[in-house]
Order: sequence, then structure tokens, then C-alpha cells
Amino acid sequence: MSNRTHQPHAARRELIKFAGASLVLLVSPVGRAAVNRKPSVLAVRVWPADDYTRVAIECDTPLKFTHFSVRNPDRLVVDLEGIEFNSVLQALGNKVAADDPNIKLLRAGRFKPGVVRLVMELKNEVNPQVFELPPAGEYGHRLVLDVYPLESPDPLLSLLQKSEPSPASPGDRLEDKAVQNAENKASRSREGRPVVDRLITITLDPGHGGEDPGAVGRGGSYEKHVTLAVAKRLKAKIDAEPNMRAVLTRNTDYFVPLHVRVQKARRIRSDLFVSIHADAFIRPDAHGSSVFALSESGASSSAARYLAQKENASDLIGGVNLDVKDPMLARTLLDLSQTATISDSLKLGKAVLGEIGGINTLHKASVEQAGFAVLKAPDIPSILIETAFISNPQEERRLNDEAYQDKMAEAIISGIRKYFAKNPPLAKSKLASID
Repeated sequence: MSNRTHQPHAARRELIKFAGASLVLLVSPVGRAAVNRKPSVLAVRVWPADDYTRVAIECDTPLKFTHFSVRNPDRLVVDLEGIEFNSVLQALGNKVAADDPNIKLLRAGRFKPGVVRLVMELKNEVNPQVFELPPAGEYGHRLVLDVYPLESPDPLLSLLQKSEPSPASPGDRLEDKAVQNAENKASRSREGRPVVDRLITITLDPGHGGEDPGAVGRGGSYEKHVTLAVAKRLKAKIDAEPNMRAVLTRNTDYFVPLHVRVQKARRIRSDLFVSIHADAFIRPDAHGSSVFALSESGASSSAARYLAQKENASDLIGGVNLDVKDPMLARTLLDLSQTATISDSLKLGKAVLGEIGGINTLHKASVEQAGFAVLKAPDIPSILIETAFISNPQEERRLNDEAYQDKMAEAIISGIRKYFAKNPPLAKSKLASID
């Protein structure tokens, strides 16, 4: 009886052992392949700009790396460990343009078994930042090489140099200029344009850029390209105005962190900050233009809250080096005691929205509010304009149309004129330099 009872259990144990062995035979090779598979570089992107040049190396898994700098000539060297030298790395040298402000040459090769070496030859001495980014948006793991020139241009000094008058010709006497200025003021007053006795500076912020494409239309249009095109047209119109000048937070296709956009506006003591966007929504029938201002409390609608969350995620997609501690970031983005500035932002937003309504349907008939990080300058009236929905096929076509871009720019500057006609700018106080 005892033997008959234990025989089935013994047989079952043998069967389990056999099945387990079979399972090991089937699974182990795959498991070893997965463990031993080397990381592979999927893409390399280079984003040149005067501010800095970024090289983003996208990989299917996190990279193990070391880096160091070499002088005479200046080079940044990055060693990638345990990685295959593939066709993407082989073509690395073709990624750098001849007119890149910071990088002279970029090359990669097998340095020693299991190590690929990247060498970046530099045009000037730089302050490099090398850091990793986790997967975000459409990107996988990224290793980012940011090279900042040691002597970055002073934006305020650059503006002052551009504002200096050209040498006067013999016929340009002081009394002639005084008469001309008086005539210009009278003319602007009759036309309802702002009459000011000092230069007004307006920061224009083309949304997204570089690694952060923004929203993508069904026809393949990138928000970052549309916003830059509109901002450049608007800048030209503002620069043509008496006593006005415009400055772009970016003038090419590169990524600017949200707090740096705010910082740039404050460093040149801007009178206004206008951020330009072309958003997408989950439904393709969403349409119309909108204007937003900052909210000290909650968002004015669930749509405004959703949009602010999307825009504030730009830093995750574009890629910010979180190891860099910026004291101004803490001061600026945590300063919510800006009631007066928000009040002026709402006035500006209302004036601009009224003009935009003349060229496009309005998504909302009033200025909306939410916690946009890019609008948090505590001392500059700031608005964010959604020019149209790039996710709407009809509006996507309009956003790519130069005539519509020009009409949008004209509507925005008309709103700015109306705002200053009712709210003349005060004399600027002599502020200490903002770090």
C-alpha cells in the first residue's frame, strides 16, 4: 500500500524535473542573448546655436560613459562602453555643419575592445555639460553633450549696441531731429498708436525647438517651425515701429529650457513677454486661436490646465540637465506674488485676442489662465498665444501659409499697440544686473 501511494508522487517529481530542464533549455539561450546584447545607438542629432550646441545620442538602453576635456587644441572626449560601432556612429562626422558656432569636427571610432570613443573638436574653449535623459515623448534613452562657450554674449550689451544710432550726416541737425520726433508723436497719437518717450523692449518666445518638436500635425508639420516663422515675422513688424524693438528667445532650431526663456526676458529688462505656440488636441476637429495668462490659483478651465501641463512638460522632452542648480529658477518660478503683473497680462491678452479674432475663429472668447511656467516672470506682463490647432488639418494648412503667418503677426502687433495706447510704459527703474 505504501509503495503504491508513493509511486505516483515519485513519477510526478521526475516529470517536473524533466519539464524544468526542458524549460531551461528553451529559455536560457534567449535570456543570455538579452543579457549579453550590446546597446545600440539609434540616432545622433546636432543642434547648433550661438547660445550653445547640443549633441543628442539616442540609444535603446542607458549608456555607460566617461568623458574628459583636452586643451591645445580644445576637445571634448567621450568614451562609450559596451556599445556596438554601427553605421549611425560611422556617419557622425556628417552631422556637424561648417558654420556651427562651437564645434569644428565630430568623429567616432573603436578605441579599444568594448569601447567606442567620440572626439569633439571645438572652435573655442567651452564649458561642457554631459548628462543622461530618460525616455520621454518619442525618444528613447539619450546621452546629451551640451557645449557652452565660455564667453557667451551679453544680451543687454548686444541690444544696446544695436540701438546705438548710426553716425549723423551733416544735414541731421539736432533741431531737425526734435521736429521730426514731435511730428512722429503727433502722427502716432492721431493713429491711436502708443506715444512713448523711451524704447520698448518686447521678448518674443517661439515655443519649443531642437529636441522638443512641440505638437506635430497630421500633415507632418512641426509646431517648433511654425512658431519660429510667426515670431520672425512679428519681430520684423515690431522693429519697424518707432520706439520698439523685439528680441527672440531663439532665432534658430534649438532647445531653450522654460526658465531660460524667462531669464532672457528679465536680463534685457523686457516690457512684455509673448510666447507663440500652435497646439494639438486629441480630437482633430478642435480649432481656433486662444490667449493665455498666468494664474495664481487654479486654471480657468480643464482645457487650460491640460494645455499648461503639456507646455510645462517641454523641459522633459527637450532635455534639461537637472544637476545644474540655478538659483534664479527657484526665485522666478516660485514667485507667485505677482498680482499686478498678471493684471497687466490680462489687459495685454484681451487686446491681442480682440485683434486675432479678426483673422481666425476664437477657441475661447476670453483670456484663459493656468500655471504656465514660461509666463512666471514676476515683473513682466506675459501672455501665451495659441495661434491655431496644428492637429486640425485645415488649420495646419493655414499655419504653413505665409499670408496667414503675416496676418497673425499683424494682429498681434495691433493688439500690442492698443495695449500701450491705454497703458503707456512707465520709466524704467535702474535695476541691478539680474544673475
